[in-house]
Amino acid sequence: MSTVFRRPSGTLFNAPHATSAAGARAAVLGVPFDMGSHPNRIGGRGGPSHVRASSLLVAEAAEDLGVNPIEHLGLVDLGDVDVTPGQVSQAFERIAAEVGRILDEGALPITLGGDGAVTLPQLRETHRRHEDLVLVHFDAHTDAYDLFEPEEFNNANSFVHAAREGVVDVARSFHVGIRDTALGGEAGVIGFAEELGYHVRPMSDVRERGIADVLREINDVVGARPVYLCWDMDVFDPSVAPGVVTPAWGGLSTAEGLELLRGVSRLNVVVCDVNTVSPPHDVAGQTGSLAAHVILEFLKAVVER
Repeated sequence: MSTVFRRPSGTLFNAPHATSAAGARAAVLGVPFDMGSHPNRIGGRGGPSHVRASSLLVAEAAEDLGVNPIEHLGLVDLGDVDVTPGQVSQAFERIAAEVGRILDEGALPITLGGDGAVTLPQLRETHRRHEDLVLVHFDAHTDAYDLFEPEEFNNANSFVHAAREGVVDVARSFHVGIRDTALGGEAGVIGFAEELGYHVRPMSDVRERGIADVLREINDVVGARPVYLCWDMDVFDPSVAPGVVTPAWGGLSTAEGLELLRGVSRLNVVVCDVNTVSPPHDVAGQTGSLAAHVILEFLKAVVER
């Protein structure tokens, strides 16, 4: 039985609401889950509804793209997975089941988080269908921290579990935009992720080398492999995306972020995961609007691909 019970009050881009992704080439799934344990900012659970509400003005831009990707892909919105924030085991099981159902129905899942914890069950289920899966992750944080207390599974260690469980090929996987200074500083955080086997390209590296060079490297290493694209909205600078769970200064401008997004969206992306929008902290709804624009740009690239 499907675990999607929550029909949204509005849909992403005003796309049709559906109970199945069959016949669609892309399907939206809300994942309104967060760990509920952040010491200062809890709000990721409201991300899906906020991005949907912010997407209506963004949808108007689709008419100016030549081919409207929303219509071309037959995008549908399946509503939200029925999860309770903080209840990890039940939530992970339900998230995995719904993402797996979309994949089995032949559609490309576009998931709306939620904090970074929602990614692990999606990776597990995607790997069941794509054994050679690689990860391309944009974030201010690696989410590959040596941090397992008080919870074994949390929004800071999703990619540690993914590496140790073998659900991604870490030797071809990337974390891009990193600039965290917590838990031993940037070097300590990056060093632990690199010990796991990941390629880590911090924000300083992106700026020094330039976006075109970073994209060339990602394309050369990833090649035609199936890609799980994880786009954490705090990869953007808080000046353009203030409404995120864990903001970090010195991030991507809108132009830089969209250039990177367009470059990686031409890869063989099999799941697109956009997460960590926090409505209580979103000034004038600009983060929700930017998240919707990220998805629209991604869908446009899928059509071009």
